[in-house]
Amino acid sequence: MINQNPEQIARDKIDAMLTQAGWQVQSKNKVNLSAALGVAVREYQTDVGPADYVLFVERKPVGVIEAKKEDEGQRLLVAEDQSVGYAYATLKYNLNKEPLPFVYESTGVITRFTDYRDPKPRSREVFYFHTPNTLLDWYKQAETLRERLTKIPSLDKSGLRPAQIKAIENLELSFKNNRPKALIQMATGAGKTFTACTFVYRLLKFAKAKRILFVVDTKNLGEQAEQEFLKYQPTDDNRKFTELYNVQRLSSSYISSDSQVCISTIQRLYSILKGEELEESAEQENPNESSWQWQKKEPMPVEYSVKNPIEQFDFIIIDECHRSIYNLWKQVLDYYDAFLIGLTATPDKRTFGFFNENVVSEYT
Repeated sequence: MINQNPEQIARDKIDAMLTQAGWQVQSKNKVNLSAALGVAVREYQTDVGPADYVLFVERKPVGVIEAKKEDEGQRLLVAEDQSVGYAYATLKYNLNKEPLPFVYESTGVITRFTDYRDPKPRSREVFYFHTPNTLLDWYKQAETLRERLTKIPSLDKSGLRPAQIKAIENLELSFKNNRPKALIQMATGAGKTFTACTFVYRLLKFAKAKRILFVVDTKNLGEQAEQEFLKYQPTDDNRKFTELYNVQRLSSSYISSDSQVCISTIQRLYSILKGEELEESAEQENPNESSWQWQKKEPMPVEYSVKNPIEQFDFIIIDECHRSIYNLWKQVLDYYDAFLIGLTATPDKRTFGFFNENVVSEYT
C-alpha cells in the first residue's frame, strides 16, 4: 500500500468537497473555464508562485483556496497571509487586475473563509465550501451583507416596549460589529416573537437578507411563531408582513426557493440535513425533555447536503435556545454559514458560553 503524503490526503478531501459543492475541479494542464459555471483549477500559476486552487465563476477568477495538511488545522489563521498574497497576485487570465475577494484556507477537515470586500474582513470557520452560484451572486452585489448591515437605518420606536427597543438596537449594533452570535434574554410575556418579527423585517428590508430561519423545538411553538408573522404589521408599510415576504413553516424536507422566512423544528432541520423524512409526532415534544430515542444516541455527524448548502440561510434565530442548542443539535447550527441569534427567558452558563457571552439584552 502506498503511503500518501498528508498534503495529498488534504487535497483529495478538498477535491471531493469542491465537487460536492458544485465545482468542476481541473488540473492546470487541462483548463477549460467554459466547462462549468464554477471551475476550481489546481496549482494555478500567479506571479508569486502557484496557488493551490483558483476558483473561477463564469470564467472570471473570484477566489483562492490555500490547502494545508490536516495537522495544520490550528494554524489556518497563520495561512491567511499566504492566501491573501495569492488573492492579490497577478493571474494568467485576470484581465481586470482586481484582487480576488473570496479566500479560503482548508485542511479538508477545517475550512476558514474570508470575504475581502467586507468592511473589516475577518475570517470565519465554515462547514464546507460555498457553491458557484452563491459566489457569483455575492460577486455581482455592489455591497456585501456585512456592509449592508452597517447601514441599517435607526429604529422607529413607535409601538415598541423599552425592552424590545433595547433588544433590537443592541442586536443591530452587534451585527454592525460583525459578531457571529448574539443572545437576547427577555422575560416571558415581554414579546420575544414580536421583537423577532420586527428585526427580521428590518433584516429583509434594509440588509437585503436572502433567507432567515426561525428554529423552535416543538411543532406547537412553530405554529405560534407562524401566527405572529402572519399578523405582524410593519410600522412603515400598510401591508402585512406576509404580503411582503414569503413565510414557510416546514412540514416536510422541502424548502421553497422563494421563501424568505422558514420556520422549522430543530428535529426537522436535522432530518433534512440527514436526507431523511420525519414523522410529525417527533415534533410534538421538546427533545431535550422527552424520553426520545435520539436522546440516547451520540450526536450523529451532519454531512454536506447538496440540496441544502451551508449558505441557505443568512440568519438563524433559535427560540428557547437554552434547551435546543446542545447535545445532538449543536452541529445542525454549526453547519450553516449564518449569524445566530438566541431567544430565551432563562439562559444558563452553557447558553452564555455558546453565544460567546454576547448578551445584547437582559433583564434583572
